Amino acid sequence: MNRHAIQRLGFGLLGFVALVVVIPIVLIIALIVVRGAGAISWEFLTTMPYDGMKAGGIFPAIVGTLLLTMGTAVVSIPIGVGGAIYLSEYAKDTWLTRAIRLALVNLSGVPSVVYGLFGLGLFVLFLRMGTSILAGSLTLAIMTLPVIISTSEEALRAVPMEFRTVSASLGGTRWQGIRHVVLPQATSGIITGILLGLLRAGGETAPILFTVAAFYLPKLPTSPLDPVMALPYHLYVVSTQVPGMPPQMQYGTALVLLVLVLSMNVVSSLIRSYFRRRRQW
Repeated sequence: MNRHAIQRLGFGLLGFVALVVVIPIVLIIALIVVRGAGAISWEFLTTMPYDGMKAGGIFPAIVGTLLLTMGTAVVSIPIGVGGAIYLSEYAKDTWLTRAIRLALVNLSGVPSVVYGLFGLGLFVLFLRMGTSILAGSLTLAIMTLPVIISTSEEALRAVPMEFRTVSASLGGTRWQGIRHVVLPQATSGIITGILLGLLRAGGETAPILFTVAAFYLPKLPTSPLDPVMALPYHLYVVSTQVPGMPPQMQYGTALVLLVLVLSMNVVSSLIRSYFRRRRQW
């Protein structure tokens, strides 16, 4: 068998594996769309639930998910990007920085339920925040930080050293070079890391189960110390804890969550494409 035949065989196997992965995902999405589209209406998206959540809408859950995602972003983005800048541009290659990078990789693979228990012990009980938006946002922020720091650091390290050298040769300080040269060139990679972390946070159930999510709360929060409903936990509740729940509402909730996550993916792709076109290398 010559190398061209081996190459065709390899491409064929890769295509087959891709189909094996993609087809079930497409079928699941199609099932959710077909069974959930009938539940989608203006009332479903903008009204409060009633009758034990068997009727009405999911507006509090949508608002709660958006609030948690924004709270996570406010906490995790400055710390994550700042940590990545320090590790990439300022920290020396010592055993401590290598240990930090190894810890970040390991923390990225920790199950979300562990972060939930950590948030319960630290924020809810020890710091007495109770089950609240603040406790949930801080827990989700800690969960997303390893992803944001690791991907942002890789994006910064990918910027050629010549950019930094030219900036220094023109009399710029190290921070000026980072601020005006390195960061703009690494923006697409940094945004990718941020959105990967936020997408994970927006779809998690276990961390918010321990720190913020309410079983049934047909009203909007008025304070960061209030609990909220959230789409991932609400989907779990209506699917397993509420007897007699119409299947259409279950699939409708899943469809809304799916559309929210996919919309964030589309927006992130557009932002990445915009900054990649402006990249100078």
